[in-house]
Amino acid sequence: MKRRVLGIYGSPRRGGNTDRLLDKALEGAKAAGAETKAVYARDLKMSGCIECGGCDKTGKCVVQDEMQGVYPLLEEADVVLLASPVFFYGVTAQVKALIDRAQALWSKRRLEKGSEQRKHYHRGKGYLMVAGATGGKNLFEGIVLTGKYFFDALDMTYEGGLFFRGLEKGSDVREKPEALDSAYKLGEKAGSGDGGHSEDFKAVT
Repeated sequence: MKRRVLGIYGSPRRGGNTDRLLDKALEGAKAAGAETKAVYARDLKMSGCIECGGCDKTGKCVVQDEMQGVYPLLEEADVVLLASPVFFYGVTAQVKALIDRAQALWSKRRLEKGSEQRKHYHRGKGYLMVAGATGGKNLFEGIVLTGKYFFDALDMTYEGGLFFRGLEKGSDVREKPEALDSAYKLGEKAGSGDGGHSEDFKAVT
């Protein structure tokens, strides 16, 4: 059975650095035989979580907007590749809204699995692809924490990812062929089922 790889494009800037990195990763996954799909957070007509508690007993979000079409993609995926530039040491507002709406999937996981079962992950693997303009030591810490808990809600392990400093202009990544090559290889490994862990994917500065 083909592995199902979902790429989530988190940047509000079309064709920028993280778009290009994720394009390459999905290209690698497809070359490895995976079925690939994409979600563009910037194009979704949706609200953030309104904290109404509607998903607490059902595991389903009651807000009827375009996020309803994203939930099945998240649940079907074997691998999720989440790409975002760094905005104030976090992910962009567009993809943060999507992540917050994954509260419904966390509620579903809590309803289906007891506390001991939730210590283990059974649905797949999650990776981050991040680009930041500065060289700050703690540049990626906020996004890593957000990513870990997003993948936890999806019942997926966090497998690390690729983290790039010094990318500000939308075309900067084109001057770093090693970064694009790393993205392709990550997608190839994830799409083949070889996977790998966080130590296999290191930041390129």
